[in-house]
This record gives sequence, C-alpha cells and structure tokens, in this order.
Amino acid sequence: MMTDSKKWVACWGNATSITNRREAVYAKDLTLRYPIRMPFGGSMLRFRFSNLTGTEPVTLSKVFVGHTPVTFGGEKNVCLMPGRETESDAISYPVNRGDTIEVSFYLADYTQMNSGTLVTGPLSKGYYAYGDFAETDELPIDLSRHTNWYYFLNTVDVLTSPENHAIVCYGDSITAQSWPDYMAQLAFGSHVAIIRRAVSGTRILRQYDCITYQAYGLKGATRFPIEMNVAGASDVIIQHGINDIIHPVGEDVNPFRPWSDLPTVEEMERGVEDIYVKPAKAMGLKVWSGTLLPIFGWRTYNEDRDAMRQQFNEWLRTSPIFDGCVDFDAAVRSTTNPKAFADGFDSGDHLHPSERAYEAMAQAAVHKLIRHMPRYDHEESF
Repeated sequence: MMTDSKKWVACWGNATSITNRREAVYAKDLTLRYPIRMPFGGSMLRFRFSNLTGTEPVTLSKVFVGHTPVTFGGEKNVCLMPGRETESDAISYPVNRGDTIEVSFYLADYTQMNSGTLVTGPLSKGYYAYGDFAETDELPIDLSRHTNWYYFLNTVDVLTSPENHAIVCYGDSITAQSWPDYMAQLAFGSHVAIIRRAVSGTRILRQYDCITYQAYGLKGATRFPIEMNVAGASDVIIQHGINDIIHPVGEDVNPFRPWSDLPTVEEMERGVEDIYVKPAKAMGLKVWSGTLLPIFGWRTYNEDRDAMRQQFNEWLRTSPIFDGCVDFDAAVRSTTNPKAFADGFDSGDHLHPSERAYEAMAQAAVHKLIRHMPRYDHEESF
C-alpha cells in the first residue's frame, strides 16, 4: 500500500532465531511490551511477527500500538504458524521523528516461546508482565520486569517520505549487542533507520542442530534471504565470520564442535560472496564489509586462528566486490598489540567489546555510511 510520494521503510527490526533451550519453554497469560523510537515521521504503520523457528502455532490474543489495536486481515488476534512470518494490516498511526511507540501483545494460552532473539543496547529494552495489560498505559510494577529477549516481533515499517531509507546491520553476537543502537543514536536526525539482523553464535557456513547450541542460530544461507526482507533498505553492513573461526575444537573436546567445521579462509570468502554479496547486489543494495575484531586471550585463541582472521580481514578491506569497508578492527584494536583490544575496549572475555568500543564501532560505521547524507532541517508533519 502506497500513497503519492510516500513509501514503506523499515524503521525497526531484529532477527528471529531459536531461543535458548531451558527447562521451561512455554508461557501463559503474559504481556510483552517493546518501546521503539521512531527515526523519522510517517502516517501509517505495519508490523511483522515471526514464528520462524517455532514448531507449534502461536496465538497473539491481542496486539496494540499505544491504545490502537493492530489487526490481521481485520481480526484483532492472529495465529503465527510455525516456520512463517506474518504481516499485519497497515494502520493509520501518525508519528513524528523522535516519538517512542510501544508495541504490546498478550499471550493468553500456553505459548511456545521458541522464536526470538537476545539483543542489547541503549535503545533495546523490552518488558513483560504476568496478566493482560496490552491496552494499559503502564505495566504494574509488581508483576513486570525488563527483558532483552525480543519474542515474535520482527519488523516495524512506516509509510514515510521517499528520501528516508534503512541500513541493515547483519551479524552475530557482536551486532546483537550495542553498536547498532549507538549507530542509530548517531544517525538520528538523518534520513536513516538502522535495522539490526543479528543472532548470537551464528556462523556463515554452519549451524548447530542440537538443543545445546540451537540458540546459536541458523547458518548464513538460511538466514540471509529471510532477514533481508527489509522495506526501503539501501545498504547492508556484514560483520560476520568470527564464529566460523573460533568454534571448532574437535570432537574429543566437544562432540558438537568437530574440526571438520573449521573452514578455510577461501571458503569463508566464497561463502560471503555467494551467500551475502551477490544476493544483496541483486536486491539493489550497497554492501559494506565489516572487519572481524581482535580475539587475543579468548579461550580458543591460537596463532593459527588469528592468522585466519587477519587474512580474512585483509580480503574484507580490499576485495572489489564490496562498496566499501567499515574497519571495525582498526577502530577497536590496540596500537601496541594489534591482536588485542585497546585498553578499555575489551568487555573482559577477549571476544566481545566494551560499551566504549561499541561506540567506536558505531562512529566508524556512521563515518563511512552517513557522513555525506543530508540531514533534516525541519520536521515534516504527517
């Protein structure tokens, strides 16, 4: 659905993956609420919900944005079929840049909570409450808690001005953490929305099919075509591949992590080109490589793995198949020991960055992709 001189653009999004398998995987009589800050204004909204990795139907008994019901084929509830994504009706809901909308939905009956993803960052904090509070202004403090698990809600689109567009940040746990949120903050006031498509533990070429590691997500060839369903996307930043390098340890150490899973650098390069770059180019997108971060001190670190990372990074920096490179490695590494994070940039596990480092990553991405983009000089009304 479009009107003259307007188009649909994704203004918020996460990936959907298999959630971490625990003793309890069902919920009942639960309200989930997710606040979303609007990067630009628009006149209508539509919502995509995903049960991509579920094995049972999921019923959303009611869905609201603020006090406005979200409908699906005119109905106020919807059944999300396993392995499928479902889009709502477009609803009239005028928003301005900087508004925070709240998407709330109620799960009345026993619900398999197997489709979602864990994300963090200054713009990523949801809530849940026991009971039906989808239509209320406030969740009762004694029945609710914060959560960084985003269940079922996958994408929000806004009908907006034609100059607005989306940049997709695609990756693993590095991207599931804070840098896309910091990038969104830095880009605020431009015509850009930042859409995160990231799942912790994922690899380019492999995936786990055991319940121990199912939450590490789908392999690239399975993920990418689904996750790149992003209205109004113009660019994608791909920061992916470190788990291909660090996961294999041999079946004598871990039966689910055989050495046969360890690719060559050439196989990783070919995978990125065939699985990511060629399809993205066919979608008309600019494709930006993101270099892999230091791993010195990580529990499976060795010199051979780091040599793979360095060789892969050199290809990411120089290959002509990309429109450019966001050199995240250069933004966070130590000047005296380039194999390691700079002081204050290591979260402590020697794999994931600190918040300061995530801010540096966001600055590097904004410098490459947004510095020449025109900024708003007024707020358009819808």
